[in-house]
Amino acid sequence: MTRRPDALHAQDGGAPARRLSAAKREAIVRGARTVFGREGFPRAGIDAIAVEAGVSTRTIYNHFRDKEQLFATVIEESSAHVGDALTALIDRHLEAVPASGLESALIALGHDWVAVMTECAEHFALVRQITAEAAHLPPALLDLWQESGPRPARAALVHRFRLLAAAGALDAPDPARAATHFHLLAFAEITDRTHLGATPLPPAEISAIITAGVHTFLHGHAPTPTRPPVLGTTR
Repeated sequence: MTRRPDALHAQDGGAPARRLSAAKREAIVRGARTVFGREGFPRAGIDAIAVEAGVSTRTIYNHFRDKEQLFATVIEESSAHVGDALTALIDRHLEAVPASGLESALIALGHDWVAVMTECAEHFALVRQITAEAAHLPPALLDLWQESGPRPARAALVHRFRLLAAAGALDAPDPARAATHFHLLAFAEITDRTHLGATPLPPAEISAIITAGVHTFLHGHAPTPTRPPVLGTTR
């Protein structure tokens, strides 16, 4: 992971921060994620975060310099958690998968990937706020978000596609481009229409979108069988 800019790095040093219990810190970050996801960064107040976390505002300021630093911590930790979950799904479904089982593995990956939006609903509420406010957020904060979760998860998918291509299970001379195609075909319609999980689609419709997307992806990236030359034919 790329090191965070110093301006956004949480202050872990100092006696007050060291004395703060892990449980209280976790409560602060969890409460802040809820409030930032509900209100967005500009409208979220430290008082509201303190109420949500069940701590005093003094306790929050003992550990975090200001609201921006708390926001950066929430983004980094929440994104890393979701990125790790997606990477684990990619590895589980695509590690050592035979070519004959690739379609079913990609469909299963698609279903599990979409399910993460429900399982991590507060994170994706936060992402919706980040996306809406992107023009007004510091570029370093947006980069921190991408480096903490989306980019590592994409890198894991690219890595698996590279291995599948090397094994002859995919026609993907550019695995990064293939990963983009897979995302657009299998997930993009679902994330767009649900607004990252805010307005869910019926399960049957989600299944149909993923299955059709994987089928189209493999139609474009399935290896072309090598046909032996036909010898001795005459006209």
